[in-house]
Amino acid sequence: MQTSIFLQAALNGDRIHPAAPRAPTSIAEAARAAVDAGAQSVHVHAFNDAGRETLDGAACSKVLRAIRALCPETPISLTTSAAIVGDPRKRFSIVEAWEEMPDLVTGNQGEAGIVELCELLLSRGVGIEAGLLSIDDARAFVLSGLAGRCRRVLIEPLDADPDAAVQHAAEMEDIVVSAGITLEQVHHGYGIACWAVNRRGVGRGHGIRTGLEDITLLPDGKQARDNADLVAAAARLIRAHVRHSLL
Repeated sequence: MQTSIFLQAALNGDRIHPAAPRAPTSIAEAARAAVDAGAQSVHVHAFNDAGRETLDGAACSKVLRAIRALCPETPISLTTSAAIVGDPRKRFSIVEAWEEMPDLVTGNQGEAGIVELCELLLSRGVGIEAGLLSIDDARAFVLSGLAGRCRRVLIEPLDADPDAAVQHAAEMEDIVVSAGITLEQVHHGYGIACWAVNRRGVGRGHGIRTGLEDITLLPDGKQARDNADLVAAAARLIRAHVRHSLL
């Protein structure tokens, strides 16, 4: 009987919230609070001095060092999103220049140049969380040949409607499983659909993700105070599932 379900906190990104951290120190403090609330890993975006998301190695290193000082045992996942650097060759060049490595990165499988970027990071000992945002992403991932070397797969439908998001999560999961891919799965959505996808994922024994990158509302619709508030709510969801499973 499974009694432990993975929980990751996605601390920032481009979502607007008073508690969404951007400076390295505030990101590290948010990471510590999220871990104390039950997160087993944190996913973060670095920001430059102008307050914009960046993949720049110096900015990413500052964030990594700050988190590791407060959370030395916590795996850190950095974004590699094409929404930050759209040109795949430029993105590859920026990431190739990284001197300090994260434990993991998310690699969205529908993005141009993602296989080459994942290959680069794998060669440098960085784990890959393969992000599937759509049915086409799931199919591309199956064909990519990366699955055997990835750490986990993220099922993360973009639909705003909870029912649509849950349906697409189920379809992506089926594509992955039908291909014989047995990677650990982490399920989440965006906006209020996040909790619906989380609940389905937990019900199937999968890991989940929450945090201010994904959602600013608690399951009851109230505004979350911060990342730790969201992580605590997700941890309660997991504990309720585990208790029910043990009955």
